[in-house]
Amino acid sequence: MTNLLVPGTARIGLLARIEAKPEYVRDVEELLTGALALAQEETGTTVWFALRLGPTTFGIFDAFGTEEDRTAHLQGRIAAALMDNAAKLLAEAPEILPVDVLAAKLP
Repeated sequence: MTNLLVPGTARIGLLARIEAKPEYVRDVEELLTGALALAQEETGTTVWFALRLGPTTFGIFDAFGTEEDRTAHLQGRIAAALMDNAAKLLAEAPEILPVDVLAAKLP
């Protein structure tokens, strides 16, 4: 389905909510900011944001043009790094939701 309000490279996405253990907030922040370099290497990841939502709550939003790109990202190095450190750094498993982008303003 064509949506003229969304560029073809950002039609679908992922929204993740990440809750850090209080003693590991800085480590989670560093993990997420360090993941920018990995996101830049992913040609199918066209939009990527690491977010702070609260004192111990973080998020990631990313967008893709195709389902294949989204699947590749979920199987990629950022997801692996997050899951490899989840037991130590996170208070609970990350909540990762697939989303459809309804409208977007991109450069």
